[in-house]
Amino acid sequence: MENAIPTQFREKEYRARRFQNWIIIGFLYSLFYMTRYNFSANAPTLQSIFGWTKGDLGIFETLLPLVYGLAVVINGPIADKIGGRKSFLIGCVGVVIMNFLFGAAGYLVTSPAVMSGKEVTKDAVLLYGFTKQSLLWTMAIIWAVNGYFQAFGALSIVKINAQWFHIRERGTFAAIFGVLIRFGLILSFSVTPLIASSMSWKWAFWIPGFLVLILFFLTLFLVKDTPAEAGYGSMDTGDGAYDPNEKVSLGDVLRKVFASKTMWMIGIGSMMIGFVRRSVVDAWYPVYFKDIYGVAGTDAAYQITAWGIAILGIIGGFVFGIMSDRIYKGRRAPVIVYGFIGMVLILLLFALSDTLALGPYFAAIMIMLLSFFVNGAHGMIGGAASMDFGGRKAAATAAGLIDGFQYLAGAFVGQAVGFITTNYGWQAWKLWPIPFAIIGAIIMSFLWNAMPKGKSSH
Repeated sequence: MENAIPTQFREKEYRARRFQNWIIIGFLYSLFYMTRYNFSANAPTLQSIFGWTKGDLGIFETLLPLVYGLAVVINGPIADKIGGRKSFLIGCVGVVIMNFLFGAAGYLVTSPAVMSGKEVTKDAVLLYGFTKQSLLWTMAIIWAVNGYFQAFGALSIVKINAQWFHIRERGTFAAIFGVLIRFGLILSFSVTPLIASSMSWKWAFWIPGFLVLILFFLTLFLVKDTPAEAGYGSMDTGDGAYDPNEKVSLGDVLRKVFASKTMWMIGIGSMMIGFVRRSVVDAWYPVYFKDIYGVAGTDAAYQITAWGIAILGIIGGFVFGIMSDRIYKGRRAPVIVYGFIGMVLILLLFALSDTLALGPYFAAIMIMLLSFFVNGAHGMIGGAASMDFGGRKAAATAAGLIDGFQYLAGAFVGQAVGFITTNYGWQAWKLWPIPFAIIGAIIMSFLWNAMPKGKSSH
């Protein structure tokens, strides 16, 4: 049957070996999220201990995505050259060290800041001549370096799985990709505040770092970059003509991605997702709940939100992925357009929640529904389109461009949200991403029928 998945991809033994590969790097990718968003999840606690303002928090929410966004673009060709497994291992080492260092900064505080409502009445007492600002910037730089090593995660997982998954499987893979993201966000936004509450905020960084260390060794000994390395020979993944013996130069990789108008348009679409995602779903809602409702990370409304974001995000990933594979025959743009439209509608409804005094649980529902559309669209762009249009030859570089655009948007969001919420309030926070979602829908509509050139039929 035309466009069917080739027989060798459906063989039981091959799928079992692919699953072994996949479950290890998949869980590792989730842990990369846990070791990245543990800061956002515990931001209200850190704010109280160090006496930071929302503008101070914005420095962290700017530097990490800025460094990450630049790193995925720069490191994409490196990952394509050295392979996803080596790239993942490099990332692991850096992530572990930076999370351990960030937590260790807690030992510099002898007495936490004293807060009266939202105002600091007494600064934290610090050791070794550190001031509030010098420690802030020291920790922000550590966190920015963490962002550099975090960038290897998305590049590596896409690079590896571009070798193992046929193009007609990748929409569904992107849904699984979304599951990993949301599982990682559960670990960060739900679990790490519980760790901080029961032990110390430092352990909210040390325990995730230790888990990454364990997965480092599993990846080192059990993961293979390609089916050929696992004894299955070369596999035609259907994303363009490919010679397994071909020597791929850096120039070939860069031309395939950066000379492609389609790739740049997908990158801009990813940036528009970044404005919505980093504004609401993946960063600032813990501070919103604390400021507006006095809800802490261990409270029911917060925990429901954290789990609901994950569950609705997972459902969105599968709905969008299956639609793109089965209804649109491998085209990603149509479902991404639907995702942007959904974001606009939910943000408008979210803005009504406080206006009508509907309370924290209605706000939680809105954030959860927003996750459905954000994660569905993000999975298609980051998990499927990068493999489709980059192909096995340039999958990591394509993922770097696409992910880089999204995190560069996130870097702008960090300072913008701090400024907007301080000067215009949380209602403006809900409304300001809407124009970006509209732009994203328009951009992706031009790619409605786009498919990678040279896609093979079977």
